[in-house]
Amino acid sequence: MNEIFRNFIETLEPSYQRLMEMKPVTVSTLPKEIPSSGIYLFSEDNLHLYVGRTNTIRKRLKKHCYPSSGHNAATFAFRLARDITGQTTATYKEKGSRQYLQKHPAFEPIFIAQKERVKKMSVRFISEPDPVKQALLEMYISVSLTTPHNDFDNH
Repeated sequence: MNEIFRNFIETLEPSYQRLMEMKPVTVSTLPKEIPSSGIYLFSEDNLHLYVGRTNTIRKRLKKHCYPSSGHNAATFAFRLARDITGQTTATYKEKGSRQYLQKHPAFEPIFIAQKERVKKMSVRFISEPDPVKQALLEMYISVSLTTPHNDFDNH
């Protein structure tokens, strides 16, 4: 195995353990001091649901919950709303598109409710400034915890 890649891989489990050892908080109770770049994990009732990565942890976590956040900012809430409404098939046609669903009278209130739900979820995060390690760590944690709302499909 490539030595550079091996070094990246060897950091994954210790980083995963640090994440899981963190006492969960909520988006509303984020500590004053948090890392800027890294990985975050949303959980509900001890069920791990979604892993994300960002270079602006505080800002990104809040975007998942803002009532005004659209489908591109509140991606996790959007996925939850899709599951609830059964609108799980992605399409590039106007009817059924993400933008169409976001404004649909039957979908919109559920999407808004899911942003509020995400705001109340437990969240953990760890620092990881390196973008390659972020990508690998996001996948490692998602696979390890079998988070149901992550996918790594090409679109």
